[in-house]
Amino acid sequence: MKIFSRILLILMVTLPVPYASAQDFAYYGLEPDIVTNYLSPGSKKLGYVRVTVELLLENADDIDVAEHHSPLLRSTTIEIFGRQTAEKVKSLTGREDIRRTCLETLRELMKKEAGTEMIKDVIFTKYLYQG
Repeated sequence: MKIFSRILLILMVTLPVPYASAQDFAYYGLEPDIVTNYLSPGSKKLGYVRVTVELLLENADDIDVAEHHSPLLRSTTIEIFGRQTAEKVKSLTGREDIRRTCLETLRELMKKEAGTEMIKDVIFTKYLYQG
């Protein structure tokens, strides 16, 4: 009986528990990573940034919509990064500004395209730069 209790306890701890809420959030990753160049002012040398971008969607049902619009979402994100200065790409506050700009721009874009903002947050899970 003790073995059965231990197995039951282990299963309760290791098995995922479904999370129930009024709204089911979902993550959608922009694949592949965002890779683009930026120009360092006063230098003719290009730098590059590589970012893994995850979108936190307000509703799990929005995954199909995000997937449908993913080329537009990727293109817009690449464009935003391409306009940044080296200082902004390399600093923590600049990175946060870029993230907020991506969030606001992508929300506006989805409002126009799909009729709902649907993106609750933008998360950079990998952020590498050189230059």
